[in-house]
Amino acid sequence: MLILTIRTDKPEAELGLYEDDKQLTYLHWQAHRELAETIHQQMRDILMSQQKELREVQALAVYEGPGSFTGLRIGVSVANALANSLQVPIVARTGDNWMAQCIAAIQGGENTSIVIPEYGALPNITTPRK
Repeated sequence: MLILTIRTDKPEAELGLYEDDKQLTYLHWQAHRELAETIHQQMRDILMSQQKELREVQALAVYEGPGSFTGLRIGVSVANALANSLQVPIVARTGDNWMAQCIAAIQGGENTSIVIPEYGALPNITTPRK
């Protein structure tokens, strides 16, 4: 089973490609404020590096947080859209061992259908300017 992993909770974003629990390739890049502009190209590049196409992805594993509001929002939104359009399972976890937990859950047949990010704190809503 070809699994795409996504982690976007910090300025350095990460994508991984796994065949079951065997890592095929893993990519880190400094996404900073360009995550929304770079994540799709990086996905294309990581898949092409293994002679794979997006339609071959059979599941998605996502880091759900805590972390950057914008980074998590973008990564989780992309993952949810991909899982829905490809009609594949999606699973999210947190913690140091998130990826292994996700892969084990996917192999066990889990599918959360949609991932909700965990930001780690309540939103900081500022008072509108007058």
